[in-house]
Amino acid sequence: MAGNDSARPRLLAELDAVSRRYIASYALFNQAVADRIGLHPTDLQCLNLLTLEPEPVTTGHVAELTGLTTGSATRLVDRLERAGYVVRRRDAGDRRRVLVIPVPERIAEFRRVWDELSGDWSRIFGELDDTELAVIIGHMQRTVEFTKERIARLREGRDADGAG
Repeated sequence: MAGNDSARPRLLAELDAVSRRYIASYALFNQAVADRIGLHPTDLQCLNLLTLEPEPVTTGHVAELTGLTTGSATRLVDRLERAGYVVRRRDAGDRRRVLVIPVPERIAEFRRVWDELSGDWSRIFGELDDTELAVIIGHMQRTVEFTKERIARLREGRDADGAG
């Protein structure tokens, strides 16, 4: 599925450049939203990830979601709790476990601010057909998995090729 061999190096170089700009623009947007609501950018993305979870999670799971150590994840949850975005509650099924539970009113407020600041993202994709949307979704899913792997390697002190 390589395509036109003569155009491929140019397209790959263009993809590299536009990907770097895309990542930078999103990171800068994330920083601006975090600044607006008074959170650290990592805390903002943790909150984002928590809203995608179907159930409350433990701080250990927060560490897994974010790639942070358990100590760093605990401090992150402390900050989110102080800001009123989450509460900690004992798990009714296992009293040894403590769950991190998003506060619905604060999450609704977070979503309102996010939507207000991000504008109508759907218009970017409105002109695309279902096949094009599926390609973008597939790319994003592969990127998420690739990035998780790279984060784990970085945290373990290994190079991109797995050597350390």
